[in-house]
Amino acid sequence: MRKLWMALGCALAFSVAASAQEKESPYVPETDKAVLQKLDEWQDWKFGMIIHWGPYSQWGVVESWSICPEDEGWTARNPKIPYFEYLQKYEALGKTFNPVRFVPEKWAKAAREAGMKYMVFTTKHHDGYCMFDTKQTDYRVTAPGVAFSSNQRANIAKEVFEAFRKEGIHAGAYFSKPDWHSDAYWWNYFPPRDRNVNYDVKKYPERWNQFKQYTYNQIEELMTGYGKLEILWLDGGWVRPLKQQTKESLSWSKTLPQDQDIDMARIASMARSHQPGLIVVDRSVHGPFENYRTPEQEIPAKPLDYPWETCMTMGGSWSYVPNDKYKSVNTLIHNLVDIVAKGGNYLLNVGPGPDGELHEAAYTTMKGIGAWMQVNSDAIYGTRAVAPYKDGKVCFTRKKDGSVYAIYLLDEHEQLPATISFNGLKPARGARLQMLGAKDNLVWKTNVSGVEVKIPESLRQKGFQHAVAIRISNVENM
Repeated sequence: MRKLWMALGCALAFSVAASAQEKESPYVPETDKAVLQKLDEWQDWKFGMIIHWGPYSQWGVVESWSICPEDEGWTARNPKIPYFEYLQKYEALGKTFNPVRFVPEKWAKAAREAGMKYMVFTTKHHDGYCMFDTKQTDYRVTAPGVAFSSNQRANIAKEVFEAFRKEGIHAGAYFSKPDWHSDAYWWNYFPPRDRNVNYDVKKYPERWNQFKQYTYNQIEELMTGYGKLEILWLDGGWVRPLKQQTKESLSWSKTLPQDQDIDMARIASMARSHQPGLIVVDRSVHGPFENYRTPEQEIPAKPLDYPWETCMTMGGSWSYVPNDKYKSVNTLIHNLVDIVAKGGNYLLNVGPGPDGELHEAAYTTMKGIGAWMQVNSDAIYGTRAVAPYKDGKVCFTRKKDGSVYAIYLLDEHEQLPATISFNGLKPARGARLQMLGAKDNLVWKTNVSGVEVKIPESLRQKGFQHAVAIRISNVENM
C-alpha cells in the first residue's frame, strides 16, 4: 500500500511539474480603476526603500531562513546545535529583542533626502514574528515579556509607517504568507520538512482553514489600524493554489506539492475595502493579484511589458549582519538609471541592527545618492521607457510632455568626456539640449554614427560624478 501511495504521489508531482513547465502565465492587467490610478502613480515614484528587520538581527543571521529545514546556502545555521534546540533558541530571540535606539524618523529623513518616494516594511517575515501589535498571536514585539514591549514605541510597524508618511513617503506593508511559528502552518504534531506547510491540507482541511483565517485577520489588522497603506507586498510565493504552480515554485518543494490556496480574492477584496486603490503584490504568483512583478537581486536584460520593480540589497544581506559591505554610490545610481530606463522601479533594502540603528554606511550611501538626485531627479521621476532604452553608456528616459533624457553613465573617477554620442534616438530639428546642473544649451549635431553632443570644458571641470542627464526638448518620431 505504501508503494502504491508513493507511486501515485510521484505521478501527481510529475503531472503538476509537467504542466508547470509550459509557458509562464502572462501578466494579468488590473481592472479596478482606483488600483490602475495608483499603479500609474507608483510608476512615477521610481525609487523606494524596503526594510528587513526582526529579532534575528540580534544574531546577525539571515532573516527567518536558518530555521527552515532545507539544505541551502541561505538556510545554514550553527552545525553544533541540533535543529530543535536551535529553533528554540531562535524563537527565544523574540523575548530579548530590545532596539533602544529605534528612531524611525532618522531612517525616514535619510530616505527622503536620498530621493526615495515609497517604502515597504516587514511587518512579519516567514518566521512568524510580528513587528506590529497583532491580536492573533503572542509571538509579537508588543507581547508581555518582550524586552521592548514596555517602550512607548513598541508597535514598531505603526511607528515606522507614521514616520515615513510624515516625510511625504508612501507606505507599504511587507507580509509573509507562510508562517513558520503558527501551529496552523507548521503543526507541532509533525516536524517541518521544508519551507511548505508540514501536514496534508486535504486530510486536515479544518487546520488549513484556521490558517487562512489567521492570515486574513492579520492582514485586516494592518489594513485598519496603521493609517494609509498603498502597497500590500506579499512574500512566500510557494503559498499558492496548486493550479498556479510553476516550474520555479515547484523547485521550492522538497515534498509533494499541495494546494496552499489562502483565498487571495477574499483577502484583496477586504484589504481594498479598507484601503481603496491598494496595490497588491502577490509575489511570483502570476495572476490577478500580482499588480506588479518583483525580480529579486537582478535587473532584467531588457524592458518588460508590465509594471515591475527590482528589489535589491544596498549591502550584501537583506537583514543586518555586522560589517556588511555596501555597494558603491556609483553602482547604485547606475542600477537606478538602468532600471528606470527599462521602465521599472528600484526598491533598495536596508537592515537595521538589533539596537534599531542602521549601519553608518547606509546613511552615507543614501546621502551620496541624494546629492546626485538633487540635480538629476527630473530625469528619473515621472518617466517611462523609450526605445532604444540604452546605447552603450547612455540610457534614455521619456517624460510625459514628450521630452527625453539621455543619461550618460560615468565610470568611477571618470571625467566627463568632451563629446557624448548615442544612436537610435534623434533630437527634432531645433531641439534644445541642456544638461541638468548647468544653464547653457549644448551644441549638438547628427552624423552617420548618430547624435554627437559637445560638452564645454567649463562643464567638464565641474567634477560631475556617477552620471549626467541631458534633457532633449523634443525628438523625432521613431
